Amino acid sequence: MKAKDLLAIYARYNKDADGAMYGLLDGLSNEEREKGRGSYYGSLSGLARHVLGGTMFFLGAMAEGVPDNAAAQAAAGPVAGLKVAFEGPVTDAQWGDIRAAFAVADDALVSFVSSLSDADLAAPVKWFSGSPPTVPVHFMLSQLVMHNTHHRGQVSQILDELGVEHNWSGIGADRL
Repeated sequence: MKAKDLLAIYARYNKDADGAMYGLLDGLSNEEREKGRGSYYGSLSGLARHVLGGTMFFLGAMAEGVPDNAAAQAAAGPVAGLKVAFEGPVTDAQWGDIRAAFAVADDALVSFVSSLSDADLAAPVKWFSGSPPTVPVHFMLSQLVMHNTHHRGQVSQILDELGVEHNWSGIGADRL
């Protein structure tokens, strides 16, 4: 399997898992989503918004790394225009906006990955901490998936504590 094929599987997995997470969170009241849970990001809503912010950040950085790929730029473009509330409690209406933004970001990621060439996957991208100064696009894609998986795991643990039935273990297995 080529690296791009594996990264495309990861992007689709990320979309499926995010959709499952948001579907579960949609089933909770806004009060339950916004309640502080002892997480660094506070609430379930805060964790979900952090996952969205990470997707937006990583996708924007990767798009900067492949400025000459028009298809990649077009795929990432809609994410730059997303406006969502990342700080503080949100209302049900704002939650709907966040949910819609997530769908846009995840679709953009899948399209972005499918538009990349082997040379694009190796293109340098500014690393957010500055050390190292750059990393290849393929590394940043892996980091995005691991970041989101980590925080969905935190959501999963909180849902376990709340007694909300869920199982994300099989998501994406059909993508191989």
